[in-house]
Amino acid sequence: MAAPKVTKTRILMISDTHSTDYNPEEAKRPFRKPLPKADVLLHCGDLTMIGHLEEYKKAIEMMRNIDAELKLVIAGNHDISLDSDYFEREGMRMHRQKWDRSCSKKALEMWKGDHANSAGITYLEEGTYEFKLSNGAKFSIYASPYQPEFCNWAFPYERHEDRYNPSNSSNSVAWEARAVARNPIPDFPNVDIVVTHGPPFGRLDATISGEHVGCSHLLSAMRRAKPRLHCFGHIHEGWGAERVDWSKRSSAQSLVSGSTDVKVANRFPVDEDKMIADRCAYVDVSSDGAEPLRRGEETLMVNASIMDADYRPVNGPWLVDLDLPAV
Repeated sequence: MAAPKVTKTRILMISDTHSTDYNPEEAKRPFRKPLPKADVLLHCGDLTMIGHLEEYKKAIEMMRNIDAELKLVIAGNHDISLDSDYFEREGMRMHRQKWDRSCSKKALEMWKGDHANSAGITYLEEGTYEFKLSNGAKFSIYASPYQPEFCNWAFPYERHEDRYNPSNSSNSVAWEARAVARNPIPDFPNVDIVVTHGPPFGRLDATISGEHVGCSHLLSAMRRAKPRLHCFGHIHEGWGAERVDWSKRSSAQSLVSGSTDVKVANRFPVDEDKMIADRCAYVDVSSDGAEPLRRGEETLMVNASIMDADYRPVNGPWLVDLDLPAV
């Protein structure tokens, strides 16, 4: 039986840019223009510090000049006016003297309308989408801006709530979780890329104190879906990339109880000087690379947070060559 057709695709990933710009004069930082050319740009949320309209405009202008055929963007917990329910409850408290009840409506119109479209940006709300590229790639992507409740910021859910697995899934039943998924992540092999704001539990999710704060239900969904790529941000200190190997199973229950019992290759090493010179950290897991990704057995996980824990834009974007399905 012939192997499915694939095409090598270059993906540039950034997250948690928090209204910063990429200053070309900051020669000692990798996040500076021009960023590397790619087929796809993924921004994993936290475009702003607190969701003001002028911050969104700055984020759009920052991405306007990135050379990518397809630019896909989700929100994060700091992008509070893009969560209309949250903004209705908390917008006045968060925006204080700058509060404008219409800010949420205007923000959504900005990201869904001509302002973002003119920069080549497609804003993704929670759900599954399909896209085609001029290189022949046709891929599915699941997007979600939500993460476990965090200091009363936007796009929250409680840790006992399973937002990513179907209500009839053994994952939710075994964990005694409350199933709340409106748009569950599809089963393998129906999604190629997953982009979320928050990380899965135990995977590039450790805070500066060493605590793992990712979502165990999201990790379970990743084991079920086995996407080629899962990129996220949110936890600045977790910046990095690793290959997660699903081929040796561990019980779902052990994952919930706090174990990170997943067979994982060593985190990809990063040469900081090269990253600064190249304006990115680069990984090749395509069929042209030394160790191609094993579809259905491995997922490349990337925390693409540009900021460090002190909100300094010192981390580089991730640039990945990956095989995607071909038309």
